[in-house]
Amino acid sequence: MKINVNFDLCTSNAVCMGVAPALFEVRDDGYLYVLNEQPGEEFRSQLEDAVKGCPNGAISISED
Repeated sequence: MKINVNFDLCTSNAVCMGVAPALFEVRDDGYLYVLNEQPGEEFRSQLEDAVKGCPNGAISISED
C-alpha cells in the first residue's frame, strides 16, 4: 500500500501524526512529512484511522 497526501488540501494540523506517529510528522517548519510512503500491512489500521481522521480529506491509500 502507498500513502498519498494532497498537499494542496493539507493544513498540517497534525491529526494524522497523533494517530500514526510512525508514518507522519509535522516538523518545526510547519509542514507535514510522510515518514514511510509504503508502510507494511502492520500499519494499515493506523493509516486507515489517519485517513478517516483527516479533517481536510488530504490523505488516501492506494494499493501497489
